[in-house]
Amino acid sequence: MTAGTAEAATAGASAADLEAGRRVLALEAEALAQLGRMLDASFTRALDLLAATTGRVIVSGMGKSGLVGRKIAATLASTGTPAQYVHPGEASHGDLGMIAGGDAILALSNSGETPELADLLAHSRRFAIPLVAITSRPGSTLAQAADVALILPGMPEACPMGLAPTTSTTAMLALGDALAVALLGRKGFTAEQFRVFHPGGKLGKQLQRVGDLMHGAADMPVVATGTRMGDALIVMTARGFGCVVVVDRDGLLCGIVTDGDLRRHMSPHLLDRHVEQVMNQAPKTIRPAALAAEAIGLMNDRKVTQLVVVEGDRPVGMVRMHDLLRAGVA
Repeated sequence: MTAGTAEAATAGASAADLEAGRRVLALEAEALAQLGRMLDASFTRALDLLAATTGRVIVSGMGKSGLVGRKIAATLASTGTPAQYVHPGEASHGDLGMIAGGDAILALSNSGETPELADLLAHSRRFAIPLVAITSRPGSTLAQAADVALILPGMPEACPMGLAPTTSTTAMLALGDALAVALLGRKGFTAEQFRVFHPGGKLGKQLQRVGDLMHGAADMPVVATGTRMGDALIVMTARGFGCVVVVDRDGLLCGIVTDGDLRRHMSPHLLDRHVEQVMNQAPKTIRPAALAAEAIGLMNDRKVTQLVVVEGDRPVGMVRMHDLLRAGVA
């Protein structure tokens, strides 16, 4: 094979690969769009059942549906709806004991005829445990047994043989996300609660509060109005923040003097001037309860490297870009 022939073959294979990938994504995107159009009152009824659950949402499915179910359970649990995945096969051998009154079951099966789910269905009916089904067949055993059945669009799987679960599992996963997010909204789940469930990793760091990372009032470079710039510079240099905060006699924020302000007001008489003549009277501030990620965004937007942390108009600390970077927020 000549070099030109090899290059042509490689190019042909790459084009075929791209075409296959785009076809799969297009099919799955269309399935999601169709699923969105199909959502109706049954979705609201499913939310009613899951929101009323005083125990846990038990998610179950077999094979690929089971893998999707694990993810749905994890998403529910991390967004304020206690949830647990139970393998249907293990359920038949004792794990049904994990499912108690007050729980609800979310069962996943594309065909709705998964035999491993039979004991789980019987258990839910025997003990009046609410059952929500996700399936593509409204006339299936699972759909008929459920209190609420959420029906997936009847679109072909994306694999060339139309057999491997692809389109169906994508739709199933997305519907699980829709349930979790809608429940989150119903419960008024807050960013603070989200932080409690996500203390680790990048997400946990971004959900830290400014108050967790700021330097307190005892470390702040602060001077009162009427202070000469010469004295203010001594405080500014000693504290090492590259600025000095100016307060009035009641301790309320009046302004800030930064390195940039010094350069803009440089003159032979700078040290004899009062801080009010040099300070920025509208410094950028943030609350201790604000997310650290919000502080990063504010600093980037305003092109500053520190923020005065205030409660009302009273400065209670300072947070620097360096502090946020060191904490892994950015």
